Parts: sequence; structure tokens; C-alpha cells
Amino acid sequence: MGQDKPVYEAVPLPDRREISDDEMLQEAEEFLARVKTRHSIREYSDRPVQRAVIDACISAAGTAPSGANQQPWHFVAISDPEMKARVREAAEQEEEKFYAGGGGDEWLAALEPIGTDAAKPHLTIAPWLIVIFAQRWGWRDGERVKHYYVPESVGIATGMLITALHHAGLSCLTHTPNPMRFLNDLCGRPDNEKPVMILAVGHPAEDATVPAVAKKKKPLSEIMTAFEGET
Repeated sequence: MGQDKPVYEAVPLPDRREISDDEMLQEAEEFLARVKTRHSIREYSDRPVQRAVIDACISAAGTAPSGANQQPWHFVAISDPEMKARVREAAEQEEEKFYAGGGGDEWLAALEPIGTDAAKPHLTIAPWLIVIFAQRWGWRDGERVKHYYVPESVGIATGMLITALHHAGLSCLTHTPNPMRFLNDLCGRPDNEKPVMILAVGHPAEDATVPAVAKKKKPLSEIMTAFEGET
């Protein structure tokens, strides 16, 4: 028996939070200070991370807003060493083509200050890989249903996941080998899902480093324009 078609129903805001203007500013500044300590790393410790932490962080990502509330994402969390090795092998094959010239001179030049190359040992050393899939369409009552604002929705959820992982004391690295279709087969995901990113997740190694250029963030004046009304 098919599900009933969803209909609009308004319910009272369930989680209203009232704080003073001073408290609001304090919380915003404290969050800014904490998120400034987030760094993308490539050198990981083999220290385990319990599954419950990964579950909680992915659940947080699942609360993200999405077009028509269709939640067009799926997260595949991998800690199995053999499966991580298969992901790494396939990813490095694509990366070797990219760094051999497939990426183009301009793109490769842009990556030089980051210090990346085709070798991706973090994909096997990090205790977890999270593969993020975007669902281009879904199914309801056996019929194909188009999803809307998929890249935007998955992008928001991914940002929330990265922030949740950082809040939990973990580090991660975004990885986007191109093409990534091999991840559908490795992860057993259907054709309506497009792999968009691999996150390597874990604790930084004792000798972990970050590229100096990665610490150079644009100032607020370059990333924000404000049009204020009279108060």
C-alpha cells in the first residue's frame, strides 16, 4: 500500500531559543574562535574513532535544510581496512591521470602551494572515510520523483558534517577524485546517486602539518557586503 501524498501542515516552532543581544554576540564570537581552529590535514593517527561519534555527526548533517525537504543525500561511512584500501587504489588511479596533465596546467599550478600529489595515504590511515552521495532523484510509491536544489542542499549538509566533526574534536580532509563513479560500485549505491566527495576523518598525527597558504583567509571586507537600514 502506497504512502499518502505529503500535504502542508503548520506546527508551532518546536525549539525556540531566546537569548539577549549580548549573549547572541558572545555565542557568535565563541563559535568563530572555535571554527578558526579547524584545519584540513593529510597526516592522520591510527587512533580509532568510535562509530557512535560518526553516527552523531552524520545525524547532525541530516538535519540540514534542503529543497522541498527532500533531503537528497546519503552518507557511506567506511572503517573496514580492505574497503578503504580499494577506495584508495581506485582514487589514486584517477589522481595519477590528473597530475600527469589531465587536470590542466592552470589547475595544477593552483594546487602547488597546497603541496598535493597523486599519493593519498590518508585514505587508508584515517580510521574512517565518509563518502557523500547526492540523490538526483528519489522514489515514492514506485514512481520516480525529481529532487530540487540538490547541489545546494548537499553542500549545506556537507558543511554541517565538517563542522560537527570538528566540534567533536576530529579532523577531516575533503577529497574529490575525478571521475568518482567508481564509488557507486564500491559502496553499492544506486544509479540515481552521484558521489560528490570523500571525507577522511580521524585524529591528526603527532607530526601533522598544514600548508602555510591554507592559513591565509580572506578578511571580512572581501567576503561580505552589507546594506544596513536605519536603526
